[in-house]
Amino acid sequence: MNINGLEQNLLNDYQRGFFLNSTPFAEIAKQNNTDSATILRKIKQLKQAGVIARVGPVFRPNTIGVSTLAAMKVPLHQLEAIAEMVNQYPEVNHNYEREHAFNLWFVATASDQQHLANVLRDIERETGIPVMNLPLVKEFHIDLGFKMSLQGKRSATAIDKHYSSEQVVQHAQPNDAIQQQLIAEIQSGLPIVEQPYAEIAIKLGVNEQEVIRRLDTMITSGVIRRMGIIVRHRKLGYRANAMVVWDIPNDQINQLGQALSKIDSITLCYQRPRYAPHWNYNLFTMIHGQDRISVEACIKNIVKKFNLETIDKSALFSKRCFKQRGACYSYSRPETHFQLASNGG
Repeated sequence: MNINGLEQNLLNDYQRGFFLNSTPFAEIAKQNNTDSATILRKIKQLKQAGVIARVGPVFRPNTIGVSTLAAMKVPLHQLEAIAEMVNQYPEVNHNYEREHAFNLWFVATASDQQHLANVLRDIERETGIPVMNLPLVKEFHIDLGFKMSLQGKRSATAIDKHYSSEQVVQHAQPNDAIQQQLIAEIQSGLPIVEQPYAEIAIKLGVNEQEVIRRLDTMITSGVIRRMGIIVRHRKLGYRANAMVVWDIPNDQINQLGQALSKIDSITLCYQRPRYAPHWNYNLFTMIHGQDRISVEACIKNIVKKFNLETIDKSALFSKRCFKQRGACYSYSRPETHFQLASNGG
């Protein structure tokens, strides 16, 4: 896909730090020497092309709900059918085929641990296949966005890789009806209109400043990880990604996790539990690249730089994406699934 200078600026420079004022798109227009109508049109076009997933928040894991990474060993002849069964759960927001005996990997989000356990148990019962549950233990670097080289150019503004993963988070479950409604409204993205917060406010029956105040509180408290344009990297030529997992001695994982989180090629870095005897890896890193060769080169460089030659590792390259969207905290099928509104008080 051909990307012009303005589009590159939008995709690279507004992945976080989105404006919290009445006319955020007008602020973007001002910074790019154009008008808000042009910005709105460009964003809508990029959404329609599948390059932008949404403009809105990424919630920090396990703040307004709970989440986990899960995997299944699915016979190849059943893979598509099982993936479709898993996709039917609104709690599942990512579902990928990866190169491994554990070949189906999905992320599930729920209101609380019991809700999540029920979902995983339902999936096991419905599919007849055990689910390996790997909840987050510690994050080192999660979903801060990353800079893309588009059309041979790089934007001057860099994503801050050193934004603190140790930020103190107030575990703020939705504490009133307005907060629940606000999360439900923004989880799929802001409306792409001149005054998005005013439009949300009308639906909630509050004023615009109340919406902005609540969003600002969620951002400053760490509940919202970042607020901005969520990019689908595959559409821009970043077609290879590998979840590289490592078996790191427990007394070394904090030091190594913090070091790896600062590597530009690593977009995610976190600790998850081992699942003996089936799974001995405890450090997870995600590497995106334009092709498999570039990702493999990154892995080799990391191994050499950190003297990891003797560490057991595995690179699980993504083969197919069965589902990808933002985490859902309000569900549309209350007759078959739990709702945050009834459990999140």
